[in-house]
Amino acid sequence: MSLPPGFLDELRSRASLSQVVGRKVMWDSRKSNQGKGDMWAPCPFHQEKSASFHVDDRKGFYYCFGCHAKGDALSFIQETENVGFMEAVEILAREVGMPLPARDPQAQKKSDKRGQLVEVMEQAVQFFRLQLRTGAAGPARDYLARRKLDDAALERWEIGFAPDGWQALWDHLRGKGVEEELILGAGLAKPSNKGKKPYDTFRNRIMFPIRDARGRCIAFGGRAMDPNDNAKYLNSPETELFDKGHSLFNHGPAREAAGKGQPLIVAEGYMDVIALDSGGFNAAVAPLGTAITENQLRMLWRIAPEPIIALDGDKAGLNAAMRLIDLSLPLLEAGQSLRFAIMPEGQDPDDLIRSEGRDAVQAILDGAMPMVKLLWQRETEGKVFDSPERKAALDKVLREKIKQIKDPSIRSHYGEEIKSLRWDLFRNRGAGQGGERPKREWRSGKDWTPGRKATPGALASTKTSPLVSGDEKAEIAMREAVILAVLIRTPAIVPQFEAGIEQMECHDSDRRDLRNLILRVPTSDADHLEREILSSIGPEPLENLFSLRHVAINPSVRKPGDVELAEMTLGEELAKLQAQRGLSAEIADAVEDLSLGSDEALTWRLGQAAEARNRAMRSQQEDRAEYDTGENGARINRDERNAFASLLEQIGYSKRQQ
Repeated sequence: MSLPPGFLDELRSRASLSQVVGRKVMWDSRKSNQGKGDMWAPCPFHQEKSASFHVDDRKGFYYCFGCHAKGDALSFIQETENVGFMEAVEILAREVGMPLPARDPQAQKKSDKRGQLVEVMEQAVQFFRLQLRTGAAGPARDYLARRKLDDAALERWEIGFAPDGWQALWDHLRGKGVEEELILGAGLAKPSNKGKKPYDTFRNRIMFPIRDARGRCIAFGGRAMDPNDNAKYLNSPETELFDKGHSLFNHGPAREAAGKGQPLIVAEGYMDVIALDSGGFNAAVAPLGTAITENQLRMLWRIAPEPIIALDGDKAGLNAAMRLIDLSLPLLEAGQSLRFAIMPEGQDPDDLIRSEGRDAVQAILDGAMPMVKLLWQRETEGKVFDSPERKAALDKVLREKIKQIKDPSIRSHYGEEIKSLRWDLFRNRGAGQGGERPKREWRSGKDWTPGRKATPGALASTKTSPLVSGDEKAEIAMREAVILAVLIRTPAIVPQFEAGIEQMECHDSDRRDLRNLILRVPTSDADHLEREILSSIGPEPLENLFSLRHVAINPSVRKPGDVELAEMTLGEELAKLQAQRGLSAEIADAVEDLSLGSDEALTWRLGQAAEARNRAMRSQQEDRAEYDTGENGARINRDERNAFASLLEQIGYSKRQQ
């Protein structure tokens, strides 16, 4: 219907926004100033304890500083009543006593018919409730008693009974003068294919009225009493009043309870909602015979920002949760998501609350998992990732799912969470404490290859060489300290150096913990990373690390956040560590071959070790001052070269080369 110019402006000017909003909120008396029309309250659109929802009565606008909801009186009615624009106009006009302009005949006729259909539905509610008291409804009453529904519950939910006859309701309504067209239009009867009288849609069923957000009966749900009935639960067909994809059972009362701070719980059926309500969980709703639709999902988010999906602990319930993930991912927004509470296997909320009580349900709701965890569970549970190809396939699937998220911030956080879960699955599996890789044991006789002669260890002169003694380990530890410090100061570079970081040995337990936390905490924020480190392992490892002189004077540590400088430093340090690891491996193999008398193998290995050591020494000349300055540094270089030359002389390497 078209509205005349100026009608909406006059309607808004007559309406008091604070009065419209005041029906849904409790004003904060400390912050509000009613005289100036400056009102504050907890937001009705998201759960909060502080008063961040502001109403400016003079300007006629509201705004929430928490969820950023904003609008005027009409938009507020639309959101809180779940109605269209014209219905909001009608509601507000009635409140302020402002007559609506005449509608066109077709629109008026349609509105009148909807009103008539609602009246017919209310007559049906009363008929079914009366039938529940008859002798024919004895088995239905027994069933309800077994389900722990007392008289108060029957009254609260207006539960009734459809008798086992073909035209019981039809004859009743026709006897009241209700037109045939209205009975059929309300979905209460169906036309006969045999040219006879229409027959009742519901027969021999326990009846549950389905009401919209405004409390109008728009449909019924019927539970069959005949165990052989093909449809255990049957809903009304879609009508002018009822669109099951746009409706929720217990919508209005649940919205009111959620507005008072109760968690919004989405169950599978009527009995689950009724049981949850009886246990004090009043903000419970259920879809109507189908999987949750996009429209229903948006309705849920209008009630609460993070509904809890409480599903049965069976295969069907889990499958429903998985389907809902795919539906929800493209619709996620900041502060708008889902959590999943999976009931114990073989139970639904109704079973659990009747058998174990409210506390058992509350415990499961408290443990409801975020959607990202269920997504990860779906893609990994029961699968083995023992090859690069399988791991790559998992990465591909997860990337495709995350790409569906439109909000860049949420997409980024999902990626970080998946990275952390991936670390737990791949990096720690089969590893030692803290993710440390198991090491090869070379010295124990039980590790020698069968047939090889076990002999005493390395020569004494080899053991004392700085190449394989504490001096080498000390230098590796110094480099690792610099690497860890640079990563903590500039964590944005972690992803590109992840492989090298994982290979760091970190014999010191504190540094190993630091390394693992750097890899596991997905963040580019240095402050965030330090907070995580402090909360996980305390301040001492950080204090010890940054108190080291060679760490403190490193340019990348002194200039936190300089990505280019940090990348250059880490590239050099990791390359030098790799060269030193290669040298150590060659020396270890050479010592083994020396013990076994494998002269040719030893000659070749030490030749390779000499070249590796020379490369490492050349690359260290520029940064030696960072570790040992002045004469001491020169002494270490000279001692290492002399020790290595001495080692070569012991096995005649120099002569062979000549």
